[in-house]
Amino acid sequence: MTTSHPHTPTPTADAADATRRGAAPSALRWTTTRTLALLALWLLATSWLRPLLLPDEGRYAGVARAMFLGDKLVPTLHGLPFFHKPPLMYWLDIAGMQLLGVHAFAARVAPAVGAWCMGAALFLDLRRRVGLTEALVALGVMATTPFFYIGGQYANHDMLVAGLITVAVLGGQRAVDDPARTDLRWLVGAWVAMALAVLSKGLIGVVLPALVIGPWLLAQRRWRQCLGLMHPLAVGAFLLIAAPWFVAMQLRYPGFFDYFFMEQHVRRYAQTGFNNAQPLWFYAAVLPLLTLPWSLWLPAAWRQRTQGAPRGLYLWWLVAIAGFFSLPTSKLVGYALPAVAPLCGLLGLAVVQGRAWRRVMPAAAVFCVGLIVALAWKAPHSHRDLGQTLAGLRQPGDAVVLVEGAFFDLPFYAGLTQPPIVLSSWDDPNLPKTDNWRKELFDAGRFDPATAARVLWRTERAAQLLCLPGTVWFIAELDWRPSAALAGLVLVSTGHDGTLWRTDARTPRPGCP
Repeated sequence: MTTSHPHTPTPTADAADATRRGAAPSALRWTTTRTLALLALWLLATSWLRPLLLPDEGRYAGVARAMFLGDKLVPTLHGLPFFHKPPLMYWLDIAGMQLLGVHAFAARVAPAVGAWCMGAALFLDLRRRVGLTEALVALGVMATTPFFYIGGQYANHDMLVAGLITVAVLGGQRAVDDPARTDLRWLVGAWVAMALAVLSKGLIGVVLPALVIGPWLLAQRRWRQCLGLMHPLAVGAFLLIAAPWFVAMQLRYPGFFDYFFMEQHVRRYAQTGFNNAQPLWFYAAVLPLLTLPWSLWLPAAWRQRTQGAPRGLYLWWLVAIAGFFSLPTSKLVGYALPAVAPLCGLLGLAVVQGRAWRRVMPAAAVFCVGLIVALAWKAPHSHRDLGQTLAGLRQPGDAVVLVEGAFFDLPFYAGLTQPPIVLSSWDDPNLPKTDNWRKELFDAGRFDPATAARVLWRTERAAQLLCLPGTVWFIAELDWRPSAALAGLVLVSTGHDGTLWRTDARTPRPGCP
């Protein structure tokens, strides 16, 4: 195996495709530019409509906002170091907030970037291999698939890492496109994409592309090219991008490596104590449902043999991702997003063989937009109304207390600049054994005990909250009523999914200094 020099001149993909299709390279480039711009517009057009959903969107948007206002290096949740995920999503959202202001639209920049990367990578790969028409139809299938469309404007880490994994897989495949040589430029690009994927969600950013490309090469007995994927220049670029943040966190917070890599990766994958337990066949059932109406073409996709199409790679890619995430007991729908590109690629190549897609695609697009409108109308589990009410009433120096609930979106909508107090049973011996919002904050408190002591208040200390200076605001569930220790609270507002209370200055506060 030989490795091409980074500056070896080769025909561009534009020129090769234009020659094959009889089109001018400039026209092809214009079509590509317009298509990818329309994809970006499609992803962003409705991402401002609905409020942040809980728990994910409220949590991650709140972390990004806290970093925007304070330390740009350390993710914090209610003021506590939050190391469930690395920072790339937050950094992208910070850039969005700097350009656009602090609102839900800016908090969804990162998933939009991930979705755009996924769509662009699939389109460019199929355009080069099969043709412009097939690439356009496959991209249209992806863009109007509910799983992709919702994921592209849902503020969590899943779509960003899925898009970067897609870029890494297709870049790595392009690097070994010629069995006789490895293109170092594409190989370095693939490792850079993996580094960004690791900064997005952790080790799956490098494990999943390796799981796709490695066995695919070995199945073709391309042993030397498989070993050549570990070129020192490519691996060095990966480490240069991915390693510094992790090293910085370990130096600042001893125990970070064990928590992030062992607990959040190895033990979470291998153990059964985490939430969202699902059967082995979970993804085999949900993927066809989430890709309707296009999954109706699955039988045709299995039969199709389009010349030049990377069918073997796409099939293995789909099986590898679904199989990897099927093994652990804990399964979330978003984990399967890295399988969307190969699935939509296969479906697109089947769909383009007929004419029904011309009618189905507009209807699928309307359905996708309708889903967003429905979510905006219902706004499930959102505290936007309470947050906006609190923002208009709270005075500087007032304390805010979250009662027995995450309410992760409340600081975002209320514009809080100081962490709220979270009132709960923090001395519960079963708390470390659970997998919920309380454990997230409890774990975060391990890295900053001093801040945890100020933020995480045990329920038996509730009466002391009345002694805090200024007005004390309480956000609680709809059915919550103040205990005897908090007698005298005044109900201010009942929101869609919670209540807002405050202390009454006229009520005596016995026991307060």
